[in-house]
Amino acid sequence: MSDQREIVVGNRADGTELSLPVIELLTGRGFATGKSGSGKSNTASVIAEELLESGFPLLIVDTDGEYYGLKEEYEMLHAGADEECDIQIGPEHAEQMAALALEENVPVILDVSGYLDEDVANELIREIARQLFVKEKKLKKPFLLVVEEVHEYIPEGGGVGETGKLLIKIGKRGRKHGLGILGISQRPADVKKDFITQANWLVWHRLTWENDTKVVGRIIDTEYAELVSELDDGQAFVQTDWNEADVRKVQFRRKRTFDAGATPGLDDFERPELKSVSDALVGDLQNISERKERKQDRVHELENELEKKERRIETIENELESARDVSNAARQMADALQNTNTVQSHLPGTDEELRRLHDEVVELEAERNELANELEDREGRIEALETERDELEADLADREARIETLETERDSRLRDVKRFRNETKRLRRRIRDLEAEDDSDDTSDADPIVQGDGEEYEFGYANVEEPADRSDIVVASDGDEFVEHLETAGLVDRVERASDRSQCSLATASHVLVTLSREGPLEAYDLAARVERSTVAVQSVLSELRSESILERAGARRYDLTDDARPKLAPAVDDRAEADLE
Repeated sequence: MSDQREIVVGNRADGTELSLPVIELLTGRGFATGKSGSGKSNTASVIAEELLESGFPLLIVDTDGEYYGLKEEYEMLHAGADEECDIQIGPEHAEQMAALALEENVPVILDVSGYLDEDVANELIREIARQLFVKEKKLKKPFLLVVEEVHEYIPEGGGVGETGKLLIKIGKRGRKHGLGILGISQRPADVKKDFITQANWLVWHRLTWENDTKVVGRIIDTEYAELVSELDDGQAFVQTDWNEADVRKVQFRRKRTFDAGATPGLDDFERPELKSVSDALVGDLQNISERKERKQDRVHELENELEKKERRIETIENELESARDVSNAARQMADALQNTNTVQSHLPGTDEELRRLHDEVVELEAERNELANELEDREGRIEALETERDELEADLADREARIETLETERDSRLRDVKRFRNETKRLRRRIRDLEAEDDSDDTSDADPIVQGDGEEYEFGYANVEEPADRSDIVVASDGDEFVEHLETAGLVDRVERASDRSQCSLATASHVLVTLSREGPLEAYDLAARVERSTVAVQSVLSELRSESILERAGARRYDLTDDARPKLAPAVDDRAEADLE
């Protein structure tokens, strides 16, 4: 396995290369979307090629049979139902497939396009995903599960089946075990939003349907709802949460391997020579299939043999009944004629034949009972195993529910700790600023701030629990000061709605608006520095304030108050400033 920590997948708009961190890709939650032909499957193949090139295995759930072209350069196990696959598998192979992928580092293409029974395909995906999740609890090895047409398993409308629930579970909890997931779909509007909103890296290729572009506007920003429809083939907006950079426009490179998913044309189709996996590896999987076939053949053989024995018993019983009727008739005739010897001469060996037939019936009934007991024992063992499995699954579900509850409590406490740490850092920075101001006051030659009446005042901070010793210090207020500006301007309800939908509080949103009122158009980065919040958080509240018609774009990347909001807010800000000075 390579020590490479980043892979190059394409170029930014300025021509520089875009690199993505390997561990974040392998263990994160990804979502790639775009209409047919926009390049989403090419992007998935490019990421797969780079991971395979660096020695990292993965498992691809291929719903359309378009990823086997990766075998042109890489030794991958192509498993499915078609004869073109390296091995034909079913749900009984799930544990072995997961072990090959995780423990033996064998990359896998799980081609489910050839299964005529959709339930079998769903069961196969579900059981392999379950085995990956269970094994990763112990191994904790970075590994990526790629799922094409993910909307078929976790649809936005309608019920989510057991397979979909397991994929959502991997999205929520797989990261801590090292198991990542990449969901791919043509229609983001059809994918359950719980899955998309949990993704920490997203790739948006060209989308044109209104329902799909609305999702883009909701997740990124309203302006991208229009821009995403203008992307060329292979272009995409890339959004990640492992840095604070804005959404990047990227041109993904073409994949190196054979494009098995390309739309057929008039040119001759030439399939390249594909790499094959070892015969020993395929042999292990074939042994599982052969054992299952042998068990099924043995059961059929026992059932057929039992059926033959029963037919033979029925025939002999009929013969025995006929023989008894003949014997009874002979005895009646002998009694009537009182000449037993004569009657027996007409029915030679009747008693011997009856004994022979009776012995054969007893023997056949014993064999039949033995076969029936063997089948009953097998059914009993199967039922006991199924009961034990159900009990283990129920116990596992209880344990996982408990773990999820504990993890939720832990995450809540970690958020509290993080919030307290951030508040402590903010207070420490403020203390340092105040100490610096105190030091500068001793030597500063700057002109003092004067009121209209000529009286000088010095601005600073005072302890809220003890009165200030100097009457010339004006105590600065906290975030409530900015909220008061909005109440005066009559904008507080609209801003409160925007803040509820964003990652910022009402006080921070108010601080942003007051800063824009005082300083004019600013970029998100500059605003974040002013209000001491992350760029991502400030970007989220800026988008929501635009939806409330309070902010608007003022050129590239810059935000400003709308013509309607500025005259409402400016007097309130000016009045407050005058009140502070008085």
